[in-house]
Amino acid sequence: MPRLIHLNGPTACGKSTLARRYVNDHPLALDLDLDQVRDLIGNWREHQPDAGQLTRDIAIAAARVHLASGHDVVVPQLLAEPLFIDKLASLAREVGAAFHEIMLIDSKPNMLRRFRQRRVHPNSDTSEQELSDLYDRLLALLPTRPNVRVIHIDDGQPELAYQAILSTLAKSGI
Repeated sequence: MPRLIHLNGPTACGKSTLARRYVNDHPLALDLDLDQVRDLIGNWREHQPDAGQLTRDIAIAAARVHLASGHDVVVPQLLAEPLFIDKLASLAREVGAAFHEIMLIDSKPNMLRRFRQRRVHPNSDTSEQELSDLYDRLLALLPTRPNVRVIHIDDGQPELAYQAILSTLAKSGI
């Protein structure tokens, strides 16, 4: 049974790195990074609401095709509101895939420090206050997501996080 894996979490917690590691270890799995999809849309910065909706629609369509072909899809995306997460879960049910919702968490100070060090997206104009607010929204989302599995991130230990993801997937029995 194919898996649709949503890796959620604050900025700079390793979502993209861990998604890439998963697809490297699972032939034909798809790393469906919404930021990369959005970057393919012309002049998206001038049309952000429309570009955001197009990005999500393209992602759902791509995930549908990939899952229906029997292959895993990993979506490494910070989502602080449930609407798109619920669409992912619904898609998994529609195509007979297992849905795994995983939240990667670290402390807010660590997240802000890594953001300052890495500047995750070169075109990011996100302020530290906006990131702090997003972090708070993510934590507020957790109690509303009964099936989310939380993995605590240890700075500089991506292998531990990856093994925790694999363990979480194995424990689901799917």
